[in-house]
Amino acid sequence: MRKIQFVDLKAQYLSIKESIDEAISSVINDTAFIGGKYVETFEKEFANLYGVKHCISVANGTDSLFIIMKMLGIGQGDEVITVANSWISSSETISLCGATPVFVDIDPVYYTIDENKLESAITSKTKAILPVHLYGQACEMDKLCKIANKFDLPIIEDCAQSHFSEFKGKRVGTVGIAGSFSFYPGKNLGAYGDAGCIITDDDDLALKFRMFARHGALRKHFHQIEGINSRMDGLQAAILTAKIPHILNWTTLRIQNANQYDALLKDIPNIIIPARRAECKHTFHLYVIRAEKRDELSLFLKENGVETAIHYPTSLPNLSAYRYLGYSSADYPVASKYQSEILSLPMYSELSYDDIKYISDIIRRFYS
Repeated sequence: MRKIQFVDLKAQYLSIKESIDEAISSVINDTAFIGGKYVETFEKEFANLYGVKHCISVANGTDSLFIIMKMLGIGQGDEVITVANSWISSSETISLCGATPVFVDIDPVYYTIDENKLESAITSKTKAILPVHLYGQACEMDKLCKIANKFDLPIIEDCAQSHFSEFKGKRVGTVGIAGSFSFYPGKNLGAYGDAGCIITDDDDLALKFRMFARHGALRKHFHQIEGINSRMDGLQAAILTAKIPHILNWTTLRIQNANQYDALLKDIPNIIIPARRAECKHTFHLYVIRAEKRDELSLFLKENGVETAIHYPTSLPNLSAYRYLGYSSADYPVASKYQSEILSLPMYSELSYDDIKYISDIIRRFYS
C-alpha cells in the first residue's frame, strides 16, 4: 500500500541537502546563534523579495501579531476584528494585548473573512482589522481597504499561510499597515523550528517593532521601553535564507499540484474543490476540499495510506476558550457548518502526479 504523508519535509530537505547542511555548518562554525549576519541577511533578502523597506525577524508568527498590535497601542477596552475560521494565534494575540476579539463569519466560497459582514461588526471600540489570508487564498482586500479607510482603521495582515500569495498583482502583507508571517516548518517557506517576521514600509513602526521584540532596546543594555524577547535564531535564519532561492519555484509547483487535484476531483459531486479569487494568486499552503461524510472519508484515506488534516475542526467562536464572549454557532453559520465539512489533502511541492491520482482515486472509490 502506498504511503503519502500530509507534508513530507524530508523530501524538501533532500532536494537541497547540500545548501541546508552548509548553512547549518556555517552558523555553528561562526557560533552565530543569536542575531548577527545570518539574521540580517535573511531580513534583507525577504524584504527584497517582497519589495518592502523593512523585515523584522521574530521568534514565531504568533509573536509577530502580538508585537504589531502592541506597537499600534491596542490594549484594554479595545476591539480588534478578525475571522471566525483560523488558527487561534489570530485571536489569542488580540486578547493578550488586553483587547477583545470580535469575529466575523467566513465567505461561503473563498473561506476568508466575509467582507460583506465586516462593517456591521465595527463599533466605537474597534481599533484594527485583522484579516487572515487563509490556506494561501488572499482576502478581498479592495473591499476591506475601503471599509478600513472609511473608519480610519489599520489593517494587520495575517499572512502565516500565504507566503507570496497575491491580490490583483500585489503580494499580501504589503497592502495593510504591516504583514505578519510564520515560518513554522510546515509552511510554504518553513524553518526547522519556530520562526516568524513582520514586514512594513512604515519607518516609525518598524523601529518600534524591532525595539519591542528585543527587550525594548535597539542596542543591548539601552532599554527605552519594556519589551519582550522574540528573536529569530541564527540557525533558522540561515536555513530560511538557503530556501529563498527555491521558494518561488516551490510555489509554482504547489499551484500545479492544485491544478492536478482540480482536474481529477472536479466531477465528484460529493465534494467541493477550492475556489480561487479572480485576478489573485492562490499559493496553496493547504488544498482544502469540502466533503460529504468528511470524517468517514478521512478514515478511508488513512486506511489506504493517505494522511489528511482539518483546518480547523472547531471555528474560533465555538472554542471553549471563547465561551466567555457568549457566542453561539448560529452567530457564525457558515464557519459553524463548514467545520464539519472541510478536509485538507496532502499538499507540498514534491508531491507527484501519481500521488495526487492515487489520492483522487481513493476519494472517488469512497463515494462510489
